[in-house]
Amino acid sequence: MKKIIIPTDFSENAYNAIAYAMQLLKDEDCTFYLLNTYTPVLYNSEYMYYTPTMSLDDIYKSNSVKGLERTKKRIKKEFKNPKHQFETLSFFSFLTGEINELVEKKNIDLVIMGTQGATGAKEVLFGTQTIHVIKKATCPVLAIPSDYEFKPLKNILLPSDFSIGFNENQLQVLRYLANLHHSTLHILHILQKNELSENQESGKHFLSKYFKSVTVDFHLKKGDDIQEVIMKFQKENPVEILSMINNKHSFFENLFFEPVVHKVGFHVNIPFLVIPSGKYSMRSIPVNIMR
Repeated sequence: MKKIIIPTDFSENAYNAIAYAMQLLKDEDCTFYLLNTYTPVLYNSEYMYYTPTMSLDDIYKSNSVKGLERTKKRIKKEFKNPKHQFETLSFFSFLTGEINELVEKKNIDLVIMGTQGATGAKEVLFGTQTIHVIKKATCPVLAIPSDYEFKPLKNILLPSDFSIGFNENQLQVLRYLANLHHSTLHILHILQKNELSENQESGKHFLSKYFKSVTVDFHLKKGDDIQEVIMKFQKENPVEILSMINNKHSFFENLFFEPVVHKVGFHVNIPFLVIPSGKYSMRSIPVNIMR
C-alpha cells in the first residue's frame, strides 16, 4: 500500500492537488495523510469572535481539525474509491519540518501538493511553502499547478546532464509512475559540446538499462539556455509531468533555486516532480510493478 502526504490549507488550489492525486492513483491501494499545519500569531482579528475562555491555540486547532474533516468528507463524496484510505493530521508546527518527520515515521512514498496557497499571487507558480518543501523534502514531491486538471499520464519528461551519479532508489518513483500508467519517459539532455563525454555515455547507458521495463526516448538538444530548451521541448511535445532530480551542484539547483526561479516559474504549467538527493527509496511498491 502506497503512503502519500497531501498538505492542505483548505484552499481550492490545495483541493485541486487532492483531486489530481485521487485520479493519478485511482487504481492503487493507498493511504492518504491529509496534513494541515498552523502557526498562530499572538493577535488575530479572528480571535475576537471567540470567548476569552478559549485559548488561541484551541481556536486554531479546532479550525484545523474541522477543516480536515470537511475535506475528507468532500473527497469521499466526490471520488468514492474503496482502494483509498484517509487519515487526518493537524499540527501546531511548520509544514516542511512536519512533512519530513512524517516521511520518517510513517514510511511515506510521495508528497503531492498545490503550488500556491489561498493567498498566493496567481502569477507566481511556485509559492514560498512549495519551494521550502521541495528544497528540504526527504522524499519525492509532486507539485500541481493551480487549476491544472488531471490528464492521462502518457508522457513524462526528465531533463538530465547524464554525468551525475545516479542512485537506483532515486529513480524508483519515475519507473513506478511510468509502469503504472504505461507512460513514455522522455530523457532530455542539453548538449554543451558536440558529443557526450565518456562519463555521460556511461550515465545514459545506466538510465537505458534501469528503465528497460519502460518505453524510453532519449533526446539530445543543443542550447546555451537550459530553461529555454526545457520549456521549448515541453511546448513542442505533449508532456504531463516534468521531473527532475535535486542533486546538489547539478544544473537543477541553479535552474530552480536561484533568482531564475521566477523566470521559469511563470512558464511551468504542468505537474512538477522533484526527486531528492540521497538514498531515498519508495518502500511500499510491489516488486512486479517496479521491474
